[in-house]
Amino acid sequence: MLNISDVLETINMIREENLDIRTITMGISLIDCAGDDIDRVCDRIYDKITGKAARIVSVGDEIEKEYGIPIVNRRVSVTPISLVGGRFSAEDYIKIARTLDRAADALGINFIGGYGALVQKGMTEGEKCLIESIPYALAETGKVCSSVNVASTKAGINMDAISKMGDIILQTANLTKENDCIGCAKLVVFANVPEDNPFMAGAFHGVSEPEAVINVGVSGPGVVASAITRAGDCDLSTLAETVKRTAFKITRVGQLVAAEASRRLDVPFGIVDLSLAPTPAVGDSVAYILENMGLQKCGGPGTTAALALLNDAVKKGGVMASSHVGGLSGAFIPVSEDAGMIDAARCGALTLEKLEAMTAVCSVGLDMIAIPGDVSAATICGIIADEISIGVANTKTTAVRVIPAIGKNVGDEVTFGGLLGSAPIMPVSRYSPEKFIARGGRIPAPIHSLKN
Repeated sequence: MLNISDVLETINMIREENLDIRTITMGISLIDCAGDDIDRVCDRIYDKITGKAARIVSVGDEIEKEYGIPIVNRRVSVTPISLVGGRFSAEDYIKIARTLDRAADALGINFIGGYGALVQKGMTEGEKCLIESIPYALAETGKVCSSVNVASTKAGINMDAISKMGDIILQTANLTKENDCIGCAKLVVFANVPEDNPFMAGAFHGVSEPEAVINVGVSGPGVVASAITRAGDCDLSTLAETVKRTAFKITRVGQLVAAEASRRLDVPFGIVDLSLAPTPAVGDSVAYILENMGLQKCGGPGTTAALALLNDAVKKGGVMASSHVGGLSGAFIPVSEDAGMIDAARCGALTLEKLEAMTAVCSVGLDMIAIPGDVSAATICGIIADEISIGVANTKTTAVRVIPAIGKNVGDEVTFGGLLGSAPIMPVSRYSPEKFIARGGRIPAPIHSLKN
């Protein structure tokens, strides 16, 4: 049983080392909101979200004040909208996006996720319409986040969907170019997407989830970095043990907050996502953790090995602290959201190719990476296909969230503010994969997917 004594030793982590609860996310099923009349569907969606999540902000404030634990975001995730919209046109889907944004504003939450589709094996006509609507939906809304799952280890890789997403990302960038192409920061392409992820932009409420659920995402890169510094020049086994013990303490804080939020909102507790989610604040960086381990600069030789140690130790410590760990759980490496990653990218130590290698051993994938605005849709598709292949081949979640910075080139920067931070434009290979992408079809599932 949890009580306040479980978190007393974390007081210094909260005060001095940037420990926080990154998000309380309420997942809400919209399956019962489906229908043929778009206006009635929108009304049902608005009423369901604002009814179920009416107290999520106030409850988060209560817990934050009572326990002294910072809670950075209050969010909502919903059923993938393609499953609710059915036969609707792209214009109808945009109406749903506006409804989601209006509900988010009414609740006072930071983001709402679920404007997306699961198309790892094929696309229905409704799913095609939703995907075509994404650029306009993200351009017209402020808090709506979108994700599209284009591959899984069981189904293989839907290259037709990837081909479409290259165009969608470029359209989104163009429609939001006056604001540093921020629409792309709210759009992510997945392989093996988890159904209980509390982190945006990929959060949605899976079809196997209950009517509503509370998921919590923890953070704490600064805590881990400090623990490694205190450990001194120990060997790598001892270093891994240090990270594991620290992750345990961080996750216990998340478990406490999740249990309290669940009780006060009278909504079942789902999972704690024990990911190390960085921020642009100095000292709250995954890159600095790796450098504290002994790397001269994140991105240099040894980076992938150090990240593998970190990710594994975080998972081992976290699963001992909570009976229900889920979501993505590990270490995030979003370039724009991590002060150390930003520094490494600026000086050239961290390249797109090195980031791709690092994603084989961490959570998610190529995340919040700004690239030149004149790249082709085919090049973006190639980047997505490469990253998604890592996930499919290794039976893990991978994703791509890239920002083609329209009108900008290598050496320039984009700035989003807040947790989204800023990012230097990173160089991209100019050798085209266009003919390969144009073949279309599906890359078959790997042989090890045949497990029954």
